[in-house]
Amino acid sequence: MEISLIRSFLENMGLFHLTFGTVVMYAVAGSLIYLAIAKKFEPLLLLPIGFGILVANMPLTGLMTPHEGLLWKFYHYGIQWEVIPPLIFLGLGAMTDFGPLLSRPSLIFLGAGAQVGVYITFFSANLVGFSPAESATIGIIGGADGPTTIYLASKLSPHMLGSCAVAAYSYMALVPIIQPPVIRLLTTASERQIVMKKSRKVGRLEKILFPLTATFVVVLLVPASAPLMAMFMLGNLFRESGVVERLSSAAQNELMNIVTIFLGISVGATMNAETFLKPDVLFIFFLGLFAFAVSTASGVLIAKLMNLVLSEKINPMIGAAGVSAVPMSARVVHQMGQAANRKNYLLMHAMGPNIAGVIGTIVAAGIFLTYLK
Repeated sequence: MEISLIRSFLENMGLFHLTFGTVVMYAVAGSLIYLAIAKKFEPLLLLPIGFGILVANMPLTGLMTPHEGLLWKFYHYGIQWEVIPPLIFLGLGAMTDFGPLLSRPSLIFLGAGAQVGVYITFFSANLVGFSPAESATIGIIGGADGPTTIYLASKLSPHMLGSCAVAAYSYMALVPIIQPPVIRLLTTASERQIVMKKSRKVGRLEKILFPLTATFVVVLLVPASAPLMAMFMLGNLFRESGVVERLSSAAQNELMNIVTIFLGISVGATMNAETFLKPDVLFIFFLGLFAFAVSTASGVLIAKLMNLVLSEKINPMIGAAGVSAVPMSARVVHQMGQAANRKNYLLMHAMGPNIAGVIGTIVAAGIFLTYLK
């Protein structure tokens, strides 16, 4: 009797159900937590993602048991029901100033051009054996937009959500390492020294009309982009209207912080050993890096192409900010501009294509959903 009780006690301890795979996932979780705390790499997301991976891979907890587990409920009702990513965009919209883009509307072409990496990676992933839906999920990593990656993955390839989300946020954190070599390769020293004139001041009416107009145009053209686009522009309308400061503040702070917690831990919880420890995951990370690099390069090349017809030249480095990594890529461009010419102040110029890149990535996700869902 005592032996059976001891055996039953031991069998109900998670310690005796550990596998090699779960131990590897603990190492992955520890790595993300370390990067978040020690290196400050995207800590707002990588810290809860890392913790979610840790607890979701602990045996016998039932945290991801369908309909019962706590983390399963976070994931199911928050991400699968398409609630959390749009709320993230509501907060992002309330934080975004479209002034740099409105002051020079032609910069929207840089945001659109930087999406080339998304589509090239889509076809590349398809060629190496991923399904069209999986290829689209991998390709969207090139947009460097974590919430959009998560949203698209939850709709097209839920089994890839965790790995694609970690890849997207990892590359966003590594913007200062990935982008500069690509920019230097494609620009000359004299191009990096180009000083851009101060942008015109954008009026309040323009800023109020833009989210309304952008929603109307984009959603009519790509209806599948509506959940993200509508929330993004609603948040911006809160900001620019000047009459709902409480709503704007709540969207930027309390709401954004709450949904970020649930987003991170829900994404981490999907990364169990069975789905993550596969050879395909390495391809996802490699193709995601390829997508991000190509998006950076295409943005720079589009900027150089625009200079062939523009009377007032732009610094081609700002094309690299056409990815959605706001504001990290804009800061990288600014720092490189300062290194090339101390008189160069590119931050606000780079924010134009940076913000346009967010819209471009949402549109790309909408196109994939339209044809692949």
